Amino acid sequence: MRRQLVLQAAAVTSMVALAFVVPLAILVSDFAKDRALTAAEREAENVARYMALLAPLPISESDLAGLQPAAANGYEVSVVSPDGGIVGSDVPEGEDLSAALDGTAERVEVDGGGSVYLPVIGSDGRTSVVRVFVPDSELRAGVARSWLILAVLGASLVLIAVLIADRIGKTIVKPVYELSSSAEKLGAGDLAARVNPSGPPEVRAMGVEFNRLADQIDQLVVAEREAAADLSHRLRTPLAALRLDAEALEGEAGRERVLDDLSSLERTVDYVIDQARRGARSGLPSARSNLAEVVGERAAFWRVLAEDQGRTMHVDIAGRPAVVAMESGDASALIDALIENVFAHTPEGAGISVSLVTRDADVLLGVEDGGPGLPDLGVLERGRSEGSSSGLGLDIARKLTERSGGDFRVGSSRRLGGALIAIRLPLTPD
Repeated sequence: MRRQLVLQAAAVTSMVALAFVVPLAILVSDFAKDRALTAAEREAENVARYMALLAPLPISESDLAGLQPAAANGYEVSVVSPDGGIVGSDVPEGEDLSAALDGTAERVEVDGGGSVYLPVIGSDGRTSVVRVFVPDSELRAGVARSWLILAVLGASLVLIAVLIADRIGKTIVKPVYELSSSAEKLGAGDLAARVNPSGPPEVRAMGVEFNRLADQIDQLVVAEREAAADLSHRLRTPLAALRLDAEALEGEAGRERVLDDLSSLERTVDYVIDQARRGARSGLPSARSNLAEVVGERAAFWRVLAEDQGRTMHVDIAGRPAVVAMESGDASALIDALIENVFAHTPEGAGISVSLVTRDADVLLGVEDGGPGLPDLGVLERGRSEGSSSGLGLDIARKLTERSGGDFRVGSSRRLGGALIAIRLPLTPD
């Protein structure tokens, strides 16, 4: 916008400057020519008056030489007698003096300049002609300098207009750019982004409305976080009752398993409350976790349920650490979402394969199953499910992956014949 304003101002000012400068340049040229020819006419009149004083004697070369103050400027003075004799400068053969000999004074353009013819009628009634020749250098004297001054003046006007337009454009563009930058920050999750309304009234009004919108978004997000925290906190009471009932179960092995599951559920609820209080984050640089350890831990947790359902579960984890930009809680939620999706959408007895391959710059995580496979890519849409699940698992896994700078892909498993979820995450310094 700022550039367009400057270009428009330069174009308009240039047109206006040309509309004044071009006529002025022509006028200056005509004025210089008229000034030189007028001076030549005065010179011719001086010679004519002197001839009248000498009459009936003819004018001589020495007399004429004393009457040429303009000779230093390059003027040439000639006196043509009625019988064709010439006193002074030579007259080129191409010049027609017939009109002047008939008594008509005139200005004539000739080769190399201009001539002034002034008829002088003697006492005998015969007509002589005083000719004053003005060279082109005198006809154009001072024209180039005047044109240069006009050009500088026109350029100065255009430059001043451009500078003024640039200043005006800055007062408009700067608040608009600030508004755009704040909108980008707000879209990236910075709910504290605000603008200082400034600029023209329309732009200031936009800034005020933007701040009002940002305040409303902030209030809605805070209310949503508080609601999520409150709902999660309500789970503590039934969990406490369930823990009491589990502790009363008979059988040491079964009781320990149920208590471990409850501990894991309580940690999840605590994590949900903590995340709701702290707000959404997008891959904070300080977040680190060893994905190899998290995969091993969560695979061991789900292996028990796989054995109960008669599923074969193959886990292949690289030996070296796989440190990624993701908190351990998010990494656990990612693995749980992928494995739980297999249990929810494949029949009992279908196999599961979890593999983790660490390369130089990234790590590849793959979860495969022996089920019927994914019906279409629409199952990745949030809230859509072909079974009885909530339809949030794959969407949660995809968002956690993208938040950490990774890629999320789905396909078909060559090993087990069902679905394949492939995730690539960049490694970070340990």
